[in-house]
Amino acid sequence: MKRYLAVFCTFFWAGLIAGISFLEAPLKFQAPGITIPLGLGIGQLVFQALSKIEILLVLLLTFSMYHTKPKSLKGCLLITLIIIMALDTLWLLPRLDERARLVLQGIVVKQSYHHILYIIFESIKLLTLLVLGFLNLKDSHEKRY
Repeated sequence: MKRYLAVFCTFFWAGLIAGISFLEAPLKFQAPGITIPLGLGIGQLVFQALSKIEILLVLLLTFSMYHTKPKSLKGCLLITLIIIMALDTLWLLPRLDERARLVLQGIVVKQSYHHILYIIFESIKLLTLLVLGFLNLKDSHEKRY
């Protein structure tokens, strides 16, 4: 059962990232009538919800892969996800939220590298999840037959 939970978590999470970070976020600002403040407000709500779901998913994934050896490929991929999630949750997202709050208050903020770093983190997270998902799927299929 834990193997199936791991497969579900990885692919569901990958779908969330692909749909929200790489599709919804950039497209929302192209919609007619969407202003920067409105787009930022929507983005904050969406990404705060996504962050909470991602925390739940990384916990479920860690639980479902508890017996995975840390030095194995799957273990390294899981550790990579945990590190990126910690950096996202504790450092990067709070900085991006603060920048959005300043813009919503009408304060002009200078450009920063944080959005580029977020895209890099999301890309690594997505690729890691896809590889981990296929490895978990392969393992669950092999152990079933």
